[in-house]
Amino acid sequence: MSVEHYENFPVASLLCPPRLRPAVVAIYHFARTADDLADEGSASTAERLVTLQAYQQDLAHVAAGRTPSAAWPQVFTPLSAAIQTFGLPVPLLDDLLCAFMQDCGNPLYPDRAALLDYCSRSANPIGRLMLHLCGVNDALALRRSDAICTALQLINFWQDISVDHARARCYLPESDAKAHGVDRLAMLKGAAPGPNESALLTDLLDWTASLMHDGAPLVHQVPGRMGLELRLVVQGGLRVLDKVRAMNPESYTRRPTLGALDMPRLLWRALCMHQA
Repeated sequence: MSVEHYENFPVASLLCPPRLRPAVVAIYHFARTADDLADEGSASTAERLVTLQAYQQDLAHVAAGRTPSAAWPQVFTPLSAAIQTFGLPVPLLDDLLCAFMQDCGNPLYPDRAALLDYCSRSANPIGRLMLHLCGVNDALALRRSDAICTALQLINFWQDISVDHARARCYLPESDAKAHGVDRLAMLKGAAPGPNESALLTDLLDWTASLMHDGAPLVHQVPGRMGLELRLVVQGGLRVLDKVRAMNPESYTRRPTLGALDMPRLLWRALCMHQA
């Protein structure tokens, strides 16, 4: 499964146990389709919200055991099966839709707390759904999962600054921008990044790395192949952070990416994640 457009999602790869793979794929396509409805195409904001509300209604229908509309059978038929088989917590799926609806308005975030609130709905539900499938549900695991998923979402923001700014979308918190003398509106209009922008991004990268390291011990709580999958997700996120940091401030105008040459390093780092 490609995660090019939905980077925060653990891949339903060969590492995923076969019995869980259909549910993981169903959740992925539910989230991926909703993300496309919020972002892709030429629809107006109002039209996107109406479509997402219809999508949300279909989720409510399958959660209640009723037949959804005919608009997205490729999404809701397998999702309905996953909900019935694994008892997926539907509020977590609904939280994702609330985040996508929020994205439609291209809001500016006043501070890190507001950004974390968004991440609690846009990213953290994915990790909690994966833990649910693995039968891991203790409070410490959930906190660590939230830290990892929030970090992955933030990494996606810092990796995609150039893409988001082209869409008039900005996730740089206003309080951090002001502290570094950065004008977010000027950046959205194409102002060239300089030392202030570089220092701002460095601070945000440090914050994000700290969150990822806080959550990383979760890899030792998730059993089997899903635990190895999670190791690769964590190390992949950290490697993207390295790339953004190395390109800073050029990463404001060009998207850093991982390539085939990064894979051996990721695998080695994943295997070397020893329990403290």
